[in-house]
Amino acid sequence: MARLATTKLSSKGQVVIPEEIRNELGLLPGAQFVVVGDRDVIILKTVTAPAMKDYDSIIAKTRRQARRAGMKRADIEKAVLAARRSR
Repeated sequence: MARLATTKLSSKGQVVIPEEIRNELGLLPGAQFVVVGDRDVIILKTVTAPAMKDYDSIIAKTRRQARRAGMKRADIEKAVLAARRSR
């Protein structure tokens, strides 16, 4: 069941997630989040890497989607290089 708690925004823009919610969700220091804001709603979604056992199916699905889109290996290599250059 979802818990309800209140918190405040600090002068540095920081928000404390109440301890009982951190404990219930197993959040540890250093946890990363995607932050989505829409009007008066803010959503924090934890970012977690897939388990190693899931990588094979993720890669297979990605390859199928790339094939369906007509992408070639050269297209992907070009996109990776462009993304690395933009950093």
